[in-house]
Parts: sequence; C-alpha cells; structure tokens
Amino acid sequence: FWLKPSRRRFSRLAARPSPPGAESAMINARKKILKEKGVAPTDLEEEVAKALFDIEVTPSSDIKADVRDICISGAQELDMKTRTAVIIHFPYRIWKHVRKIHGRLVREMEKKFSKKHVVFIAQRTMLDKNFKRKGLQVRPRSRTLTAVHEAILEDVVAPSEIAGKRTRIGVDGSKVMKIMLDPKDKDKENVEAKMSTFSAVYKKLTNKEAQFVFPTA
Repeated sequence: FWLKPSRRRFSRLAARPSPPGAESAMINARKKILKEKGVAPTDLEEEVAKALFDIEVTPSSDIKADVRDICISGAQELDMKTRTAVIIHFPYRIWKHVRKIHGRLVREMEKKFSKKHVVFIAQRTMLDKNFKRKGLQVRPRSRTLTAVHEAILEDVVAPSEIAGKRTRIGVDGSKVMKIMLDPKDKDKENVEAKMSTFSAVYKKLTNKEAQFVFPTA
C-alpha cells in the first residue's frame, strides 16, 4: 500500500536550501556597495561586489587588506565591437585606497570578469553655474565640468599616465582630443590593447571624442 505524498509535502522536499555560508557571503558582499537609501543594487553591481569580497577573503591575495577599505557606488557594462567593458564607480572618499592598488586590483578584477576590460572611475560631483543657490560663495575648480572631465580622463587610463594632449578641430567644427600616453607604459598592463576601450568609455561618460596613442619617436 503506497500513499502519494501531498502537494505541500512535495514542495517542501523540492525546495532545497541555499548552500551553507552562501547567504552569509552574499550579505557580506553587499556591504561593498554604497547606494543611496532605497536604491537597490543591480545584478552587475552585486557581481562586482562579490568579486571584491572574494579578493578580500582570499588568504593568498596580497591586496586583501587594502580591498577591505574599498566599496563601490555603481557599475555599468559597455558593449563594444569586439569586447565588453565593465565600468566600476567608486565613492570619491575611498578613491585614495583604490589608487594605492589600482593596477593590481584591475588585474584581479579582469580575472573575475574574463575577456572583459575593467575601468575604475571616481564618483565626482559637478556644480553648475547656479552653485550660489546651494549656499556656496565660490565654485571649487575641481567641481567644474572641465575639471571633472579632465579627472575622468586620468581615471580612464590609470594606472598609466598622460604625457600630452592635443585637440583637433574638423572642418565641420567637431573636436577630437588626441591623448598621448607615457611611453614607459606601452608594455605594461596590456595598455596598448585597451586604447579603443579608453575611447569608448570616455565617450560614454563625457560624450566627448578622444583618441589614445603612444607618441612616436
């Protein structure tokens, strides 16, 4: 004599619990995301946060102590012709911690996001010409549109350095910046293969055209 299990009993059997520690790991990973109150993180932001947390708890990692002080404020993907870039935004107040391990952290994150280029950007606030309405007497130069775009340019190519800039104006009035990178970085961090990524990311963030090159002898 065989009794057919009730639907309720069957559903309990079918619902498997999460692996031990998985829920706790996800909660800890979400602490690496700093969002405005009530704003839920995206799937990509959770994936980035988990990658950072994995580095933080890896015993063999030489940057785990530094990663402990790092969190993100956002992340977005940018699809290009041959590759996808992951743009990770960090709160400005912790940017100094990112810069300290910039190159090594990019390498580790690109291992986590296979076949994708990873670019780090500090979250900066621009003030328009109505800054006095916000109670400020003087607008800091670092908050102007020009200054923020210049800073983004440096973020995009980091840890490489900019050696020079030129602006080319087309017959139609369009402007294209030519950014020359320091020649000593040519064989470092796979920089040369990332030139098109730098251009695409800078265009995405500022709506400005820029061409990245190494100066010729």
